[in-house]
Amino acid sequence: MADARIVTLTNGAFAENCYLVADPATGEAAIVDPGEETDRFLARLGREGWALRAIWLTHAHVDHVAGVAAIRAATGAPIWLHPADRPLYDRAADQARAFGLAFDPPPPPDHAFEGGGTVAVGGLRFDVLHTPGHSPGGVCLAGHGVAFVGDLLFAGSVGRTDLPGGDGQALLASIRNTLYALPDETVVHAGHGPATTLGAEKRDNPFARLVPGVNACLRCGAEVRPKPWGCRNPCPGCGFIYPLGDCSD
Repeated sequence: MADARIVTLTNGAFAENCYLVADPATGEAAIVDPGEETDRFLARLGREGWALRAIWLTHAHVDHVAGVAAIRAATGAPIWLHPADRPLYDRAADQARAFGLAFDPPPPPDHAFEGGGTVAVGGLRFDVLHTPGHSPGGVCLAGHGVAFVGDLLFAGSVGRTDLPGGDGQALLASIRNTLYALPDETVVHAGHGPATTLGAEKRDNPFARLVPGVNACLRCGAEVRPKPWGCRNPCPGCGFIYPLGDCSD
């Protein structure tokens, strides 16, 4: 399996994390969520000697797509976006105006992310996880021991859901039922803030914590109902009979 080289470029008014992910063996790279400082992104690509092959967008909020037009114009790299975020993408200029930001409208996406699919750059392969909640078409890209999660999950926090298309219940379901299915040692590269691991967030995140015997299975750690299920209700993850409750069911 190829090793991924990852460069984090925090940029812009929102301190957004743009990522370059490259296969050193082939010199091919993808850019994840190019924000405002496109000259920096292009300069780093040039310094590394990497050829950009794809623009991967975890979602379509303006701080994550502000640089798409310039990156596409400079490199010709194709744009990937989940179709459910296309309305946000098409209205990104309105988002920019609301925050007083200069904005160059991006061209239409070339490819559609699909949950359960994969994307590749060089010899690197990443699974596409559809994780709505922060936005309808939010995705996480997971592989090689890392996950690019956009604004779904942060170190010690979760993404906001008060923006158009946000859904708090969907966000928690995406984190607990989809993202948390990855190994605990998976390194989380979020849209803002420092990197973390899924194991740390399961244990310590006050908004998305899974506590065995409370809201997580004692055997596999999967989310279970917050209230005890009783004696004849198995865990949906592993079938373990949840041992709490009064057995009255």
